[in-house]
Amino acid sequence: MSERADVAIVGGGVMGSALAYWLTRLEPRARVVVIERDPTYATASSALSAASIRQQFTTAVNVRISQASIEFLRHSAELLEADGVRPDIGLCERGYLYLAGAAGLPALRQAHAIQSALGAQVALLDAVTLAERFRWLNTADLVAGSLGLSGEGWFDGYLLLTALVRKARSQGAGYVRGEVVGFDLREGRIEALRLADGSRLSCRYAVNAAGPWARVIARLAGLDLPVAARRRTVYVLSCPDRPEGLPLLIDPSGFWIRPEGNGFIAGLPPPQDPDDAPLEPDYLTFESTLWPALAQRIPAFESARLEGAWAGYYEMNLFDHNGLVGFHPRIANFLLMNGFSGHGLQQAPCVGRAVAELILHGRYVSVDLTALDFGRVLRGEPLRELNVI
Repeated sequence: MSERADVAIVGGGVMGSALAYWLTRLEPRARVVVIERDPTYATASSALSAASIRQQFTTAVNVRISQASIEFLRHSAELLEADGVRPDIGLCERGYLYLAGAAGLPALRQAHAIQSALGAQVALLDAVTLAERFRWLNTADLVAGSLGLSGEGWFDGYLLLTALVRKARSQGAGYVRGEVVGFDLREGRIEALRLADGSRLSCRYAVNAAGPWARVIARLAGLDLPVAARRRTVYVLSCPDRPEGLPLLIDPSGFWIRPEGNGFIAGLPPPQDPDDAPLEPDYLTFESTLWPALAQRIPAFESARLEGAWAGYYEMNLFDHNGLVGFHPRIANFLLMNGFSGHGLQQAPCVGRAVAELILHGRYVSVDLTALDFGRVLRGEPLRELNVI
């Protein structure tokens, strides 16, 4: 392992690897070292995500991030080509469909106004139009839906992660298997990272990209982050009567569903949401809650079959469900890329570039992420994102 780095990144998931990619692309001379404790990514959120992207957020900064990220994903084959391999992440832009009853209509309209003002291509549909366009949909209790017409859909998240890692390596980034167990601090700066094997990596900048374990890493530097690992189960379904043209649908009851290969994947927030729950699928909630709600909304799914399930962590920002990005105000050379609350995979291409710009130029260049600065936590001024799935 290199004994010194310009930038030491704790965590080699999609956020850390996106940063490593952009740093070595924008400044090839930069000495970048990524420290990842499990290079198989067996429990990494990046590998266990539902891997979708949308512009239908309620905060302007998230809409702008997604607009930048979708452009990256559309051109990922050429941007991430390495060793003659052009990755195909299988991007499918079929859109998101947010449904609303009477109680949810004001929020849907407010979100639509924010998104439209920022140039997102989103259509607000009444119940009659929903019934005509999606004939498999039960619209009896619905009054409207918001449908993304472009820039929304899903992709192969694990392939994106591995392509970022491969490209970052080819550009000179170093990846080290190890676990950070401490920081050496002096006069308000991190001088070095200490690893479990006894080695030490000095650095100019240290970046916390540890995903669900971001709070643990921050505590090693004497800081606290309002970030917790929250388990989410993804259910794999088959259905003999396949609804045609199904986008990624979000129901007022809270569940979501989208196509995946020849079947479907679906999920919903759990009834209880403890920190650090074991990564075991919650089958009980499928039987008691998801399947009945799904069959009520899409009657064809009365005959759906559960084929399997997996569980992964959201790195949930308990303060306001938005990312925490940029320099921490209490340690001059410590940067955060944390708390994306289920949006990290889709936001990584943009956030990685923005943080690289902040390190290299001292300011954001491509997309201004100042709104996500940690200072808002210290001031007690949340920037609340309401569209958290």
